[in-house]
Amino acid sequence: MTNSDPHGAFRGMSRRDMLRQSGLGFGSLALGSLLSADRAAAANKAAVDLRPRQAHFAPQARAVIMLMQNGGPSQMELFEPKPDLEKFHGKQHSLKVEMFQTGSEQNTLMKSVFPFKKYGASGMEMAEIIPHIGGIADEICLVRSMFTEHANHTEALVMFNTGKIFQGKPALGSWISYALGTENENLPAYVVLRDPAGYNTSGSLTWSSAWLPALFRGTEFSSQGSPILNLKPARPQQPGAQGDDLGFLAWLNRLHQKNYPHDGELETRIQNYELAARMQLAAGDLVDISKESEATRKLYGLENPETQGYGLRCLMARKLIEAGVRFVQIFPKPFQPWDTHSKTKEELGAICAACDQPSAALVTDLKQRGLLDSTIVLWSGEFGRLPVSQNGTGRDHNRNAFSLFLAGGGFKAGHIHGATDEVGYKAAVDRVSVPDLHATVLNQLGLDHQALTYEHSGRDESLTDASLSGAKVVTQILEKPAAPQKA
Repeated sequence: MTNSDPHGAFRGMSRRDMLRQSGLGFGSLALGSLLSADRAAAANKAAVDLRPRQAHFAPQARAVIMLMQNGGPSQMELFEPKPDLEKFHGKQHSLKVEMFQTGSEQNTLMKSVFPFKKYGASGMEMAEIIPHIGGIADEICLVRSMFTEHANHTEALVMFNTGKIFQGKPALGSWISYALGTENENLPAYVVLRDPAGYNTSGSLTWSSAWLPALFRGTEFSSQGSPILNLKPARPQQPGAQGDDLGFLAWLNRLHQKNYPHDGELETRIQNYELAARMQLAAGDLVDISKESEATRKLYGLENPETQGYGLRCLMARKLIEAGVRFVQIFPKPFQPWDTHSKTKEELGAICAACDQPSAALVTDLKQRGLLDSTIVLWSGEFGRLPVSQNGTGRDHNRNAFSLFLAGGGFKAGHIHGATDEVGYKAAVDRVSVPDLHATVLNQLGLDHQALTYEHSGRDESLTDASLSGAKVVTQILEKPAAPQKA
């Protein structure tokens, strides 16, 4: 074919030959696309169940309990003493801080409203308002150099739980469930325990499976009344009748599925129904705490109205982990109870009174039962607070610095990692991003954060998206880093 003859390729070719060659060309493109989609579906479908799966390499931990302190706990009030705030209280500072709310007294420094003290053999300094958490200082790894990407509650909560500030991404618990499944076929891999009175600011966005199969979404258990909604039939049934009904329903579902063998969504729905059926028959006894000892009930503060609700959820989390659940997420009071824009002393005092004892009790109880080494306990809010005053007695949101602690699962006990600047505004030493934290938690579960992927819209998605976030495993906070080799 020459430039002067654009139709030369088809010269001497019959009409039928021309249609066959060009048509099959488009057909092969379409076939390639379909085969690619089939290959992706087959690769992803291999993990669309909750059976336990092998990690990428030998893990240090097998489960996670996330104590999500929504609202933004103040790092300089609780976890990191700042002498300069004490020294320059009420003075103007040259720091250019990001202000989120109105009513802020620009750059007027405010000291901590609580005194600090040293706890444990490690001498870890924390506020006197959290004496029970202080009492487990030698069991925890305190990270004082966290930072995140947004100063609004919804975006920051979504970021902390999914690794992105944008909605529509799977939560950490969903990724872990997808990767490892559950060790109890009668329970979901991922359970959410919220206050029965209401949701956090971002609601179910913080336990969404997004485009991962719905089987890996967080399942809400209630700590009040029936633990699982619609668990029992509305009318009493004869012994064995419910099991027979559920078995017949499962047979009908599988019969229907034979007509749609490649429908992944149908398979996921059927597995969800079958899991719900097994929970109906088995889960009631699991969340019954009536057989717990008096010492255990006292440990969690179940007889104190202030600590009862949160304590019950922490105790339920221990029982769920004990039974083989992979990831449990606990929330305190509804909305954002750690959000102290005014009256910091009073508001922090109230939420600390509710959460301090149960949080520490969970770590203590896990250790007493030999479960702490294999369970990661993560206590954190979505961001921290500013060192300057708001409304005279409060603090605004701060995405540049916050503190959290981890216990168990090979994390260093009695260890402090990182620090903020002189007034606590910005993480300055050994900074840790949210994707870094996720990569490190996955690592202790034997999962390579870069290898844990799921094909979505033609792209291999991951929790940390390391090529963009630069996420890395923070080995400095690990006593026993999980080794990147086959188990």
